[in-house]
Amino acid sequence: MPSRISGQDLIQLKDAIVQDFDSSNWRELGALTNMIDEVERHPRLLRSLSFGDPDYDGLALTFLRRMIGQEDENLDTVVKYVHKTCGNAGENVSSEVAQGRKIVFSPTIFNVPSDPVDTNLISVMMPFDASMAGVYNAIVSAAQQAGFECQRADNIWDHSTVIQDVFSLIFKSYIVVCDFTGKNPNVFYEAGIAHTLGKHVVPITQSEQDVPFDLRHHRFAKYLNNGEGLESLKEGLASRFLTLATKRPNSGWI
Repeated sequence: MPSRISGQDLIQLKDAIVQDFDSSNWRELGALTNMIDEVERHPRLLRSLSFGDPDYDGLALTFLRRMIGQEDENLDTVVKYVHKTCGNAGENVSSEVAQGRKIVFSPTIFNVPSDPVDTNLISVMMPFDASMAGVYNAIVSAAQQAGFECQRADNIWDHSTVIQDVFSLIFKSYIVVCDFTGKNPNVFYEAGIAHTLGKHVVPITQSEQDVPFDLRHHRFAKYLNNGEGLESLKEGLASRFLTLATKRPNSGWI
């Protein structure tokens, strides 16, 4: 969850409220933020909402700002309630804030995790093969060197299906490392999920021929699976992770 809110994010929350809130929603949010008396006593807010007056948009913006608090102390409470209540509000789980059109969608194959995105988490998509153990260890070392935590799907067992655990891990991650070595179809599928969710995808491979044709225009790290090659991979990944660490978004809501 964001710890501070920008003016743009405040307006986006306000737009969601103006479209979907009724008077009961204002009262419920007032109760959650200990401001229900202020909601009831406001001379115009609920009246303007009820009559569809043109000043409601501005009233909603200024009162929402008061609800969030001078130090944004109620921001998480407000954001969670708006997300739950408003159909046109959604969490931006992408790793970088991009300009242009935003979309809100609900997957039908996967369950959306209740956990927030962890901007300190790197996930690894790679074949589960004993010969790749040294590669994974190099990635973990690079992540730690850059101040990140690192996980892959076989480290967790939260759901009855592996793919749900994979989706949840990608969803929560800030960076997703995809090792295309061996043309593993699962890794291709997981890279597609990561790209769709707007994650920072870091491709690596032992052979450029293993990188899908549609992805060869993206930069990837080629490495050798030996001591010298894995040390070089570790240093290269640590540098890339440190660069991406400076691009963490300040907000997660649209």
